[in-house]
Parts: sequence; C-alpha cells; structure tokens
Amino acid sequence: MQCLSRALALTPEGHPDLPRRHADLGASYTDQYRRTGDSGNLEQAMQYLSRALTITPEGHPDLPRRHADLGVSYTDRYRRTGDPDDLEQAMQCKSRALALTPEGHADLPRRHADLGVSYTDRYRRTGDSDDLEQAMQCLSRALALTPGGHPHLPRRHADLGASYTDRYRRTGDPDDLEQAMQCYSRALALTPKGRPDLPGRHADLGVSYTDRYRRTGNPDDLEQAMKYKSRALALTPKGHPDLPDRHADLGVSYTDRYRRTGNPNDLEQAMQCYSRALALTPEGHPDLPRHYASLGVSYGDLYRRTNDPGDLKQTMKYHTRALELTPDGHPDLPFRHFNRALSCHDQFQLTNHPSHFQATLHSLRSASHLSTGAPRDAFRYAFRWAKLASEHTYLNPLEAFRTTIDLLPHHIWLGATTAQRYHDLSLAENVAVRAASTAIQFSEYSLALEWLEHARCIVWSQTLILRSPVDDLALSHPDLAARLQATAQQLHHASSGSQASNTTSDGPGYRHHLARKYAHLLAQARQLPGFEDFLQPKTVKGLMRAARHGPVVVVNCHGTRCDALVIVPGQHHVGHVALSEFTEHKARHARSEIDTLLQRKGLRERGFRLMSPPPPIPEPDVRPILASLWKDVVRPVLDYLGYLNGDGTSELPHVTWCPTGAVSFLPLHAAGDYDQPGSRVFDHVVSSYTPTLTALLGSASTMASRAPQVLAIGMPATPGCSPLRGVYKELDLLRGHTKDSAGYSQLIGSRATTTAVLEGMDEYDWVHLACHAHQNVEDATKSGFYLHDGTLDLSAISQRSFRSKGLAYLSACKTATGDEKLPDEAIHLASGMLMAGYRSVIGSMWSVMDNDAPYVADRVYARLMKDGRVGNGEAGRALHYAIAELREKVGEKDYGRWVPYIHIGS
Repeated sequence: MQCLSRALALTPEGHPDLPRRHADLGASYTDQYRRTGDSGNLEQAMQYLSRALTITPEGHPDLPRRHADLGVSYTDRYRRTGDPDDLEQAMQCKSRALALTPEGHADLPRRHADLGVSYTDRYRRTGDSDDLEQAMQCLSRALALTPGGHPHLPRRHADLGASYTDRYRRTGDPDDLEQAMQCYSRALALTPKGRPDLPGRHADLGVSYTDRYRRTGNPDDLEQAMKYKSRALALTPKGHPDLPDRHADLGVSYTDRYRRTGNPNDLEQAMQCYSRALALTPEGHPDLPRHYASLGVSYGDLYRRTNDPGDLKQTMKYHTRALELTPDGHPDLPFRHFNRALSCHDQFQLTNHPSHFQATLHSLRSASHLSTGAPRDAFRYAFRWAKLASEHTYLNPLEAFRTTIDLLPHHIWLGATTAQRYHDLSLAENVAVRAASTAIQFSEYSLALEWLEHARCIVWSQTLILRSPVDDLALSHPDLAARLQATAQQLHHASSGSQASNTTSDGPGYRHHLARKYAHLLAQARQLPGFEDFLQPKTVKGLMRAARHGPVVVVNCHGTRCDALVIVPGQHHVGHVALSEFTEHKARHARSEIDTLLQRKGLRERGFRLMSPPPPIPEPDVRPILASLWKDVVRPVLDYLGYLNGDGTSELPHVTWCPTGAVSFLPLHAAGDYDQPGSRVFDHVVSSYTPTLTALLGSASTMASRAPQVLAIGMPATPGCSPLRGVYKELDLLRGHTKDSAGYSQLIGSRATTTAVLEGMDEYDWVHLACHAHQNVEDATKSGFYLHDGTLDLSAISQRSFRSKGLAYLSACKTATGDEKLPDEAIHLASGMLMAGYRSVIGSMWSVMDNDAPYVADRVYARLMKDGRVGNGEAGRALHYAIAELREKVGEKDYGRWVPYIHIGS
C-alpha cells in the first residue's frame, strides 16, 4: 500500500496511468478491508475506485474492469451494512462491466461470476426465485468459461455451490444438495494450502454436510460437518471479518449433536459459539439478527432442559431482538416470527396465560402469511399454527387450516420430481383428514369435502391436471392453449425423473423453469373472460356431480372423531353422518389385525394353494373387525341413505366409498355381522371405491359403436414367484366371452414384455393382467406387474395418458394395496390405472387364490360383455354378483377367498 500510495502521489494529473494508480490503491484497500473488517479501509477503497472509474475515458479497454472493481466494493459494503442501495449499485456496475466485455475476453468468466454473486445477494435479501435462477445461470457460465488450472477455478466452484445450496433450501430437491456438495468438494480440493480462501472452503463443505445430515439423519454427516467447520474456525485468523460466521456455523453443528445425543456439553459449546459470534459482530451488521436468533434457539434448548424461567426470559429477549433487527421483506423474517412463536408457546405452557397463547398464534400467523421465505417453510409454519389452534375448542382454527391447504401446492410443487413430492408429503402428517375433521366439528361440511379433495392424492391430481385437455381454451385462444399443453407435457415428463427428462446438466433448474412457465401461462389463461376458473380445484358444486350413478360416501377419521360425508344424486347439500363409535385407533388396530391374519395365512401372492391344514397357531379373527366396520361405519351410513329397508326384489343401489387416512386400508365392502341375518353390506348395496371424487368426474359410460377391444396379459411362470397354473384357463375363458362380440389379443409368457404391453394398452380398450405384482414398500412408484423382461411399474404406467379406455382387470396380487406411510395418496397399481385413463378397475386388496381368479373373471366378463360398456357402475355390479357366486361356492366364512376383490372407479 505504501508503494501504491507513493506511485499515485508521483503521477501528475491528466497522466494516462492515473486511473490505474487509483484502481490499484483501491484494490489494496479492498484486500485490507477483507482481512481486517475495518470499514474505514472499505470507504477508502470505494473513493479510489470511484475516482478511477470517473477519469477512465469512454471506450478505454480498462473501463469494464473499473465498473467491475467498483461493483465488488459496493458488494462488500452491502454485506457490511445491508443497505439495499449498495446492492443495486453493485448490480448496475457489474452489469455494465459484463456488457462492455467482449466475447472471448479473458475477464469474461469473472464478469459473469461477479454478477452472479450479486444476484445471489439479492435473492438472499428478497427471496425472489428469479434472482436465484439468474445467479445460477451467471455462475454456471462463469465456471464453464474458466479454463482448467486457473487460480479462480476454486472460487467458481464455490460460488456455484452456494447457489445450489440456496436452491436446495428453497425447494428441498436432493439433487441440488448433491450438486452443492460436489462443487464445494471440488473447490476445496483445488485450493492450495495457505490460501486465504481455504477456511471458507472448509466452512462451505461443512455447511453442506449439515444440510445433508438434517435431511437424512446420518450421524456420519454430522461428524463430517463438525470436522470441516472446526477446521475452518482454526484456520481463520483473529480479527478476520468472517470469524463470527465460523463460530456460528460450528455452533449449529453442536446444536444438532446436542439434539441427537442430549449431551449437555454440546449445548454449552453451542452457546459459547453463538455468544462469541454475537460479540464479534459489529452493530449494524446484516448478520446481527441471525446471531441473536441462534443464541435465542440455544437458550430455548437450555430452558427445555432446565425448566429455568430465566432461560426462557433470555430466549424471548434474543428472539425479540432478532425480529426487531430483521428488515421488512427479508426472507428470514418468517423464520424470526416462527422462532418467537415457539418461545411464546413455551411461555404459555409455563404460565397457562391466554395472552401467551394468543401471541403464539399471532406469530405463527405472521410467519405463514409472509411470502418472502421458502414456500415449504410457510406451509410448515401454517400447519403448526393450525394444529395448535385446533387443540383448543374455544378457538376457530379454520383460517389456519385454510392457509395450510392453500400453501400445500407450493410445498408439494410441480417443479419437484415425483419422488421428491412424495417425500415432502410424508412430512404433511395427514393434513387433509385433520383439516376436514376440524371443518366438520364446526359443521362446515362443504368445506370439509373440498379440503379432502384438494389435499389428498396431491401428486395424482397434479399429474391429471398436467394431462388435462384444453379444448375449450383452444377454441378461442389456440396459441395460448398450444403453449400451455406443450409446457404441461414437458413438465410431466421432466418431473417423472425418467431418462428422457434428464437431458440437461441442471435437471432441477429445467423443471423449475417449466413449472414457473406453466404457472405463468395458467395465470394468463385465467385472466381471460370466461376462464377465471380454468383448471382450478373444483368447488363443492362441481364435486357434487361425482354422485351421478349413486351416492358417494367419504369416510374421514382423525383422532377420536370419525364422520361420513355423503353426496346423493339430485341433492345440493353435503350430508353428514357422525360415526361416533369409530376412531382412528380402531381403524389402525383393524388394519394391524388384518395384516397379521394375512401373514399367518400366507396370503401374500397369487398362486398359493390349499394344502394340508396349517399347524394350529392362534391367529386374529377377522369377524370382529368386519362386525365393527358394519356396526360403527357402514350400517349408520346405509341407515342414513334409507337402504336398510329394501324389499330384496329390486336392483340393489350402488354406493361408492371414498375412505381416507387409516380407513383407506379397510374392507368396507365386506362389512357385516356374519352371525346375524341381513347384516351384511352386500345384502343392501353394491360397493365400489374411489380414491377421489375427481376420479369419478372424469369418467363417463362407454357405449361404443363397436364392441370393446380386449388385451389379455398372462404370465404363468415368473422367476422367483410361484407358478400361476390358472392363467391359461383364465385367458381361455376370457377369449370365450369375447370371440363373438369383441376384438381380442393376448400376450403370454415371453411375448409379455413391458414395451409390448404398454403398446398394446395404447391400442386396446380394455386390459386384463393375469400375473404376479409387486408392492415396493420403500418407493411405491416402483410397485408394478412382473412381466417377461422386468417390472412394468407404476411410474411407467402413470407416464401414459390413454384416451377413452374402459376396464382394467388386474388379476394379480395386492393391486389395490396402498402405501401405509401415505394412505391418502392412493399409491397403488389400481389407482395408477385410473390415472393412466381407465375408467374402471378391478383389483385386489391382498392376494387371491390361483383357482379362484379364473372363476371370478369368468363371471365378471359374462355379465360385462352383454353390452360391452363400463362407466355407470357396470363393472362394480358385475364383480358384486361374481363374488356372490364365489361366496356360495367356498363358503361365506372363508373371508380370505372373496374379500380381497374390489372395484375402483365408475
């Protein structure tokens, strides 16, 4: 600095080197500021760099660098003061520098990188996702243009890693987290020992290990995080402006380890780190609110350990201060409100004072309604608000649940992969049944029905929306309709995670771009006259039309409350039946008993045969379960509908059951007290199921001008599975019913490949699958049918959009067994066929006997092929009578033989 100051002093005014003298001295002051954090050095830097820019003539080759250097100083000052004017000045300078730098120039990578860093800063200040995507574009371009071995290459990797981290924290996409870790690892590997950037490289990688630990819970990631953060702190010299962040980062890992192990030493270490970070941070620094908040969190942990009111008082003090210092519009503001809500709730639990509980709800409400944070976090805050409000009967929690339901599509975002959306749904804790139960408690039956429809089967509903025809829009606005449909198709394939969708290096970025484009086009369409409700979730008025061919009964069960919501053809209100004798605990117990029974009887796959009697092992009796379902659930509903007083001579009415939550796994169609006459559901009604009301709205009866074309698939032998000797007989019977009235084709054994079956499904109206099936408990979208060359899984099926299809008969095991972790998502093969475009599906709740399958199929097709149509409940009625004959043949008490068969859809 002395040399540069002397050089400047010796350079006369007007000399062509004078701008460079100012620029060089400004750069040295910048370096000194970054080493010491002395704001006086930063101001000196900005004065010299501003002067250098002012006296550099237009067209001078150094002009881009002058803009760039001044822009970097504005960035430094923004990061020191948080003044948004400095951020905007930085962006202007850096944008000008990039615009003035010609293609191929050696400084071009730096120009992109500098501007990308400012977009990152602005995203972190405003939460605007467009800035995040701009940052990633600039930083990706900078990395691509930087040659191997360049000294700035580590920084390029690190900057891009920071953007991947930001996007991961916004969307939760694990691909972004892995990309961040790769970037940070590469940056660290490329940074030589002794470089001043080395502590930051260790810190960055440590933070990514923290993110991964919080996602996976793997303790190895936690230890790696602590290792890298400890190293970063050790390498950071005393007085360095990054030292507070080093302490704070390490404090986060001590907090994580304390919460995992409960070791009070870790909590003490965390508090020491946070206290040191706060003490080292100067007044007015934009990181100050974060350090107050972190210390508040630690005092909260300490209070929950000690129950010392003094610790709680400290928690409130620090969280309140953090909230006061966080500017309006900052993305961290919702989190500040949430932290304060947790402290207020601790106060309420200590004092039981209503004002503290009201303060809790007020803070949660504020956290939920602020739009600057990550949408997934806003959902989490709103759901916490709703759950707390619903615990107290004197409160009306409907606003909280309404906010939660409205935020759900932003939490389960179309820009995420299908797998990621199912992962996020697992964190939603039955939000639909909770919300509906609360609405019913306040006699808001229509609202409850809407919430159950809008907040269940989310991923399925999103898939159907992406495949929805836009014929009405195309009539009046064909260009917009074409763009919308093309974008929807691209997004559908990209979000599936299929090979074809992974053609770009930044798969998440591509999906996010498509999701934002799709939302923009939808918004455009909804601004047009007559299209205000275009592809909007249906209101109760539209949902009532689901009961076209008979009543639809939605059974909702949460906690100690169970209710049925009933819609009846021709009625304009939602009926309600309180099922006061049934509870969620009863439903789960019934499911557990049925599972135990199936395991002991070995009803796991089609193909089992009656052998010698099994050893006398005590096993659950299914009769009490079916009797409870009859007495507590089904009979009250049928009584409400007036169906218990039939004369037995007229055709049975048709009821479609839409069970939710834990009830989703129970055989309502077999409910009955089998020790009493006239106390069986099938004595009074024909039963079908539907995962949603929308699934019924999309179907219509198919009375085609020709008989249906039927494709039959048979796999008599599958490696690793028991042989299905009944397949040949089953398909022979099916051919016999179709030979005079319908086109028929079959693929058996080696001809039944995944490609051939999918192509055949595209060509034929109905499909019959007689094969083994597989339920994947780790990833339900990988459940599928075993074919000759592999598994035709749910993911592949849901990719298809078959038009005007009729019946899918799944003569395979467990085709309607859902994912117990996500009972309201109907992730099973039968629902997958509905999603793919089949109006009517026959499947099984558990495995069926190989001898029974041909018998049932024969009787179903004998009835259906008389007029060759489905969509008005014909398949459900055909199955009802086929199972009646099977019951008569095997005996009513042999429940395992006839109960598993069910009909889903119209």
